[in-house]
Amino acid sequence: WGLMLVLSVAIYGSHAPLLTLCKVDGMIPFSSTSVVVLVELTKLMLSLQTWNRELLGVAVSWRHVAPFALSALLYAANNNLVVHMQLFMDPSTYQILSNLKIVSTALLYSLFLRQRLSMRKWLALFLLVAAGVSYSCGGLQDPGSPSKMQLHITLVGLLLILVYCLISGLSAVYTEAILKTQALPLSLQNLFLYFFGVLLNLIGYFWSSAEGSFLEGFSSWVLVIVVSQALNGLIMSVVMKHSSNITRLFVISCSILVNALLSVTLFNLQLTVLFFVAVSCIGLAVHLYYGVT
Repeated sequence: WGLMLVLSVAIYGSHAPLLTLCKVDGMIPFSSTSVVVLVELTKLMLSLQTWNRELLGVAVSWRHVAPFALSALLYAANNNLVVHMQLFMDPSTYQILSNLKIVSTALLYSLFLRQRLSMRKWLALFLLVAAGVSYSCGGLQDPGSPSKMQLHITLVGLLLILVYCLISGLSAVYTEAILKTQALPLSLQNLFLYFFGVLLNLIGYFWSSAEGSFLEGFSSWVLVIVVSQALNGLIMSVVMKHSSNITRLFVISCSILVNALLSVTLFNLQLTVLFFVAVSCIGLAVHLYYGVT
């Protein structure tokens, strides 16, 4: 568990720096839809590696398979929504407001999985939100750029970010509910989920009719992103099957540390007071949620 969680923290934290390394003249040169398709396909192929004869004897009906179609649809909708939201807000605003998905996930987790959270645990989760907002507002600073942050969002952008946070929480909690309520091996459940993931994202790719070839703009860094995100998806399925989405939220928040370390090392960015505020909030949140009895 320790190794898996540390690896997941490292993958979450390295995602944004890896995307920066992929940029050409400040722009992402590849189709994000293509990357999502390849990530889902890689997860499916890795899941097939766990196939064994014991799974052949498992009784499976359409009632076991069908729920994963909705789960994959929610994930696919969320991935595409992230792209379209950028048209109605600047990246800084997105980074700040996307932290609301911590609240939406916790609310839906408490409501649908009937997991009552104490006031202490709610305080811990709000501290995670505060940590994310602090870091997004200026935890890192480029010495050569103005320190003043300019935020911009339209009414449509605000509505989209609320829908995004709702779908993000719903997809995570719904998937956790399926994984835990079905008496099927996780490897078989992953096959169902990632099969639909590949299918729906392929449909989305051809529907968007993106210009250029499927692999246009790809580099070795893109392949690192694909493999790492696929591996992280498999780790998160284990977390949701045997732990909870709350653990996933803490993993994502802790990835701030890795993100900051890589950003300082690779791009010569500087840590600010807000970074240490964010780290303090995360440390206190972990103590409140897991350390106090």
